[in-house]
Amino acid sequence: MPAYQNRYWASSDGLKLHYRDYPGRDDRPPILCLPGLTRNARDFGALAARLSPDWRVIAVDLRGRGESAYAKDPMTYVPLTYVQDVEALLGELAVPSYIAFGTSLGGIVTMLLAGTGRARIVGALLNDVGPEIETAGLSRIRTYVGKSNTWPTWMHAARAVAEANGDVYPDYDIEEWLAMAKRLYRLNSAGRIVLDYDMKIAEPFRVPGNEAGPDMWRALDQLKQVPTLIVRGGRSDVLGAATAERMLAALDHAELVTIPNVGHTPTLEEPEAASAIDHLLDRVPTEPATV
Repeated sequence: MPAYQNRYWASSDGLKLHYRDYPGRDDRPPILCLPGLTRNARDFGALAARLSPDWRVIAVDLRGRGESAYAKDPMTYVPLTYVQDVEALLGELAVPSYIAFGTSLGGIVTMLLAGTGRARIVGALLNDVGPEIETAGLSRIRTYVGKSNTWPTWMHAARAVAEANGDVYPDYDIEEWLAMAKRLYRLNSAGRIVLDYDMKIAEPFRVPGNEAGPDMWRALDQLKQVPTLIVRGGRSDVLGAATAERMLAALDHAELVTIPNVGHTPTLEEPEAASAIDHLLDRVPTEPATV
């Protein structure tokens, strides 16, 4: 039996969007996994395999990534549109409550989702992102997002990923770089290895302000009473230590774990992250909320 099922839903502007549905207990709220800017549902494969079938895990490909359709209008590649897309999925699934795991951009979407329907979020994980994003991290991301490269083999792609991310994961070996390449790239019809996202996602991202959303501290405040785990890479240039501490102070039921010798972003497979995730799930109410 496959570990997950590929499923699809439609956005309000008619895009066919994809998610992986890992089976889990129906007496618990599902875990909704939202990936980073250039990433996709594959990033959560190991996490989902560990948590399923104790928990149902829904790992989303945001529009323009993975198996989700590319948008006709690149200016829809913004957080508020991703929120609308996810709300459409939640409506279709008719889940009364859920736990949100958001990595980087996915964490921004999580905070905005809290602002639109906090009562449904019964637990949250914010992976290396907060209401304020460090300038150095934004500058670095803008140097690579939307720049297309192709490679003849997976090993070539792995070496390119290693060269670009050596400071983020200084302890990785070639097998780990190869695994990361297979999450980030895909094989195209010409037999070349290419990035698995629409290069046009960079267009709105380059406009100041579109990398986040309006009044993100106010959005975070909607998680004040929700069990929340803040994960920060010890080498992160996106989530500063001071911002993480301020987030911790702003939330009544938050915990902070810093992953040593990892930058932006932790994979959530690190032992420190796995332990903190298990503790978060222990703190989440397992009785589904009533609509």
